[in-house]
Order: sequence, then structure tokens, then C-alpha cells
Amino acid sequence: MQHRNETEERTRVLAGRNPVMEALRCREELESLYIQSGAPKGPLGAILNKARESGVPIKEVTREKLTQLTGIDTHQGVAAVLSAASYSQMEDIYARAGEEPLFVVLCDEIEDPHNLGAIIRTAEACGAHGVIIPKRHSAGLTAAAVKASAGAAVCLPVVRVSNLVSTMEELKKRNVWITCADMDGESWCSLDFTGGVALVIGSEGKGVSRLVREQCDFVASLPMRGQINSLNASVAGGIILYEMARQRLGIKAR
Repeated sequence: MQHRNETEERTRVLAGRNPVMEALRCREELESLYIQSGAPKGPLGAILNKARESGVPIKEVTREKLTQLTGIDTHQGVAAVLSAASYSQMEDIYARAGEEPLFVVLCDEIEDPHNLGAIIRTAEACGAHGVIIPKRHSAGLTAAAVKASAGAAVCLPVVRVSNLVSTMEELKKRNVWITCADMDGESWCSLDFTGGVALVIGSEGKGVSRLVREQCDFVASLPMRGQINSLNASVAGGIILYEMARQRLGIKAR
């Protein structure tokens, strides 16, 4: 099973200078560009410039990592990972909402593609209008993430933005109240989620980053009665998302 998953991922990888440059010229959806550490930047300069111009995240890795990623040793020090699904624009989220109050999910540096896929799946099931992720320090729409989403990543708008804080400011101008899932906040079921709402789900290890948390209007916390003091990001997000869905559907709690 692991070998098959690795093969699926490699089908989304381009290796070599010409294939990568052609993908950039044709504006293919790229998750990231991988450059071999210490490789002469001269021959790769045009690729690097085009990637920066297109906003593609660039990562420096060892030659061994590139060989592992591509499955070949003749990668010429460069590789690119293609997205397994297309990204949307913020306008697509607004169009999906129509006359309804906005309901969006923001992922703050979720790095595990399986977690990202699970969040997208739950968001779609709860009636969210879209998911927003940052371009850097975040998993993207790789084959693993799309598979974990059970197809939700194809039908729900997923937008990748350069600056999450700026996007939050834009959402606030549209009367969206932003809540993050974190410790030391209010009870998740005591907050009002009936209007325009956004839920921020923080990274697996660090939680919600400081600048993002400062932009949030509320902090929602879940009771932790055991010895473990945190939940998996997609699980915690799922609980709060369904509370949002319950309130938005007008379902009364007993």
C-alpha cells in the first residue's frame, strides 16, 4: 500500500529543467518547486525567477531528497510537484455563498496533507463555502490531500493566499466574525455562529500562530478531561464545524 501511494505521488512530480520550465510557462498548478541545495543557480536562474513571479513556494533540499521525490537520479537538481486539484479564487467562495452569510475555514499552517484533506472533507459536509490555506508552510492539494478529502477538494473551493492575516481583514469587511480553535478560550458551544463566520484551525504542533490569533474575534476551546491536552487538528476542527452547522441550520440542542 505504501509503495502504491508513493507511486501515485510521483505521477504528480516533474523532474528536470525543461519539463519544470514548460509547466511554469503553461501556468500549471504547482504545489512547490524543489531545488537541490548547493547546485549552481545559474542554469536554474530562469526557473527560480519564473517560480517567484508565479508565487510558487521554493524549497531547497538535498540531492538524495530529490532522487527520492522523483524516483530518478537524472533530475538535474530541480523538480516540481503538480497540484492534484485546481485552486479557486476568493470570488468563487463569495459566489458559492450567494445570499447566505459567509461560512469559511482557514487553515493556519496545517502541514499534514491527510489532516488538510480531512478538514476539507468535513468543511464541505458542514456546508462551508470554502477553505483558505497559506501558500507557505502549509500542505497543499497534493494527491494525498485530495484522496483524504474523499473528493471534497474537487467540489469545494480551496483558495491559496499569500497572507492569511490580510485575507482575514478582507473577510471582516464582509461582516465575518472569526473564531480560532485554541486553548484558554470560551466554550465552543457558547458562541454564536449564526451569521457570517470563519473558523481558524491551527497547525498540528504549534496551534494558531500569534499574528493570526490576534486577528480573531473569539477563541473556542473544547473540554479536555483526560491526560492528553490536545486533539488532532482535523478532529478539533470537525467538532466546532458541526456546532457551526447545527446553529446555522437552526437545530435546537436538547
